[in-house]
Amino acid sequence: MSIPSDESMSLEATVLDQEFAEVTHSLFEDADSLLVVNPASDVFRTVILTATEFDNELPDIKVLATPDLLKAAVEDFILASQIADLIDQGTLSLRTTTDIARSSLLISDNRVVSIVISGDELTGLHSTDDSFVENVRTTFMDEWETGDEFTVRTPPLSRIQETLSDEFGNDVRDDFMMMLESVETVPGDDDDLDAVTITLLVAANNNELLYDIGKWGEDTGVASKATFSRTKTRLEDRGLIDTEKVPIDVGRPRLRLVLMADDLEDVDSLADQVTA
Repeated sequence: MSIPSDESMSLEATVLDQEFAEVTHSLFEDADSLLVVNPASDVFRTVILTATEFDNELPDIKVLATPDLLKAAVEDFILASQIADLIDQGTLSLRTTTDIARSSLLISDNRVVSIVISGDELTGLHSTDDSFVENVRTTFMDEWETGDEFTVRTPPLSRIQETLSDEFGNDVRDDFMMMLESVETVPGDDDDLDAVTITLLVAANNNELLYDIGKWGEDTGVASKATFSRTKTRLEDRGLIDTEKVPIDVGRPRLRLVLMADDLEDVDSLADQVTA
């Protein structure tokens, strides 16, 4: 599908002399609703990060994208948990389609922005012509209505923080957020510094029990207890954590996690050891 043609588009289109994040921020401020159509990966990430950091009330954000783009986006735990937060707040909705425009479009109540990607920079062309905006918006809202709903299985970041604090205290929550904020992405591959690995390193730094952190992870939807157990074994094999047996009244002893490094501050060094 292509953008609906209109002579007013060529007459009113101008290059946006702003950073793309600023363009997105201004759309959030001025619009009651925003439709994002066929975003490129950088466009989608910028929209989500800008929405996450936005201080005022957000518009209703609808995203119509290819399935492959959204699947790739939620492989990053940080981005996926921020997406889940926006969905949980009732601000963001995701749908997919394979019949989609070639350009990335942002369509607000009174403006259409066509995104242009040049090297590492994002800029765009825009039109505020009422008839053109209405034509484009109507066309792609029809496409939105027939799109397939996309489900994000990663739990919201705010829920992760809240439950970590409730279950283990503020130190564990703060360590977890410190590690997340120290890396750009948290992929889901077993050989990377993924969310389970980060959680186990944080738990070991605070001498938590493997059973407790694994149960928390399964209850919140981060990963299964079996995944936590397998990752614990991998981290033990690489000398990053150790375990101590803790007797209980009934049943097998529980395992207390112990961090072998001095602290969690050197995230780059820990990442190198995790992936070694």
